[in-house]
Amino acid sequence: QVQLVESGGGSVQAGGSLRLSCAASGRTFSSYSMTWFRQAPGKEREFVAAVRGSTGTTYYADSVKGRFTISRDNAKNTVYLEMNNLKPEDTAVYYCAARTGWSSRRSSDYDSWGQGTQVTVSS
Repeated sequence: QVQLVESGGGSVQAGGSLRLSCAASGRTFSSYSMTWFRQAPGKEREFVAAVRGSTGTTYYADSVKGRFTISRDNAKNTVYLEMNNLKPEDTAVYYCAARTGWSSRRSSDYDSWGQGTQVTVSS
């Protein structure tokens, strides 16, 4: 497992932007697929975006495509989620997760999680 710590959450108005960061421990960060999930009150945790370790290929949920950008800096052991044109429906706790191998959209496939960071978007 890898230890993950998220930061960068906050409160913004609709149309605003935020940048989340997830710092990982360990020396094999580049081998991990890194994924952002989110969970709104009363809802299940859902996939947001992922970036593979081996190829840097990115994947997005349809609801955020064109507005969010996931990236990683293997030298800093950090993955980012740039969120633009935020909407009230983006309000949730955002979690960073890691797994070796291919990127999965299922939260049950991940065994390393951060503590989460709150994002609140007001209309």
